Amino acid sequence: MLGAIEAGGTKFVCAVGKEDGTLIERIQLDTLTPENTIPHVIEFFKKHEIEALGVGSFGPVDIDKNSATYGNITSTPKPGWKDYPFLQTLKDALHVPMEFNTDVNAAALGEVMLGAAQDVDSCLYITVGTGIGAGAVVQGELLQGLSHPEMGHILVRRHADDQYEGFCPYHGDCLEGMAAGPAIEKRWGKKGVELQDEQRVWELESYYLAQALMQFILIVSPKKIIMGGGVMKQKQLFPLIQGKVQELLNGYVAVPQILGNIDQYIVPPGLGDDAGITGALMLAKRALEN
Repeated sequence: MLGAIEAGGTKFVCAVGKEDGTLIERIQLDTLTPENTIPHVIEFFKKHEIEALGVGSFGPVDIDKNSATYGNITSTPKPGWKDYPFLQTLKDALHVPMEFNTDVNAAALGEVMLGAAQDVDSCLYITVGTGIGAGAVVQGELLQGLSHPEMGHILVRRHADDQYEGFCPYHGDCLEGMAAGPAIEKRWGKKGVELQDEQRVWELESYYLAQALMQFILIVSPKKIIMGGGVMKQKQLFPLIQGKVQELLNGYVAVPQILGNIDQYIVPPGLGDDAGITGALMLAKRALEN
């Protein structure tokens, strides 16, 4: 029995399951302060005899295993979570092997092992929801350098007709500031789900997201791009993004996945809403193996 945590900015999903990705039981908790949320997380796993635990967390987080603050949530603006020793708190309570990474890296791992990217060894997973984040698996390994990727905060060219200033507290009009769910609501005065039939909304959204994907393709060269999160449930976005990516690249990356089969290259998650929690289960599997 393995344990998995998908720790999101608005909700925690805790689950137990098997090495093959089968989820046996799960609970969902609101992400409040650590004092309000973590005791319920620990209580859930103490009810099950888990052999290892995988954690995919909202960030930024410290994923350097040689760091004194490995497993901490770092510079988040979320009240109560800044510098919180997330992993150490779990270790002190549960005493099992653990693997810790970002929620989007976990989702990327889940999609490579059991989802839409099973046919390749490299993929990029991007979530577009209350924020924007991305994780990557490259030749079977999670992408990590000085820290984890923060692809949601790249700068994008502003559309000439877009007067919205952006909402990111750090960078203003970065990708997240211009294209995450709150940007849609603040720009148009309604939530995205209420704007489904407004073509101009999704044309503008795809304008920003396609710029980001162009940069990721040129820098990381993923073998598949998977787009999840609440905003991407607007399925009309996929053909708009795919077309704009082709236009922006303008034939420069001359591979069939982009020139001819882009609808099979930029795709929704094969695991649906379970990409993150399944990926966390795969982190637990790695913790057990290591």
